[in-house]
Amino acid sequence: MANFWLYKSEPFKWSWQMQKDAGSAGTEWTGVRNYLARNNMRAMQIGDKGFFYHSNEGLEIVGITEVSALSHPDSTAEGDLRWDCVDIRAVMDMPKPVSLKDIKANPKLEKMSLVTSMRLSVQPVTEDEYLEVCRMGGLGNPPR
Repeated sequence: MANFWLYKSEPFKWSWQMQKDAGSAGTEWTGVRNYLARNNMRAMQIGDKGFFYHSNEGLEIVGITEVSALSHPDSTAEGDLRWDCVDIRAVMDMPKPVSLKDIKANPKLEKMSLVTSMRLSVQPVTEDEYLEVCRMGGLGNPPR
């Protein structure tokens, strides 16, 4: 059974376009230094889908990603083995970006981690939340 996730990135550091430019192999999701976010990555499986969220600037879900490599030591952690990362690749653009404002206004999403745990950089998303956000973004048949 697939799991769903949300990855937050400041577009001036790592944008959706940069993620797409990384190609089909994807790239490491590095730099996470929060234990809960790290544990979320350790729970990921190859093929899990996720949302790519532009934080601080844009405040919207702009694309869908897929886990392409399981949790492994983060290459930016300078030998500190506490920190892991996964590799993700871009799957597709969200036809219509879904704003944080619209997510907060939707009662079906009131318990979504993006609303309740705003600062967490790698978050779980339930299947119902995934499907609702995809619907809001114009995806009738989202990748699973």
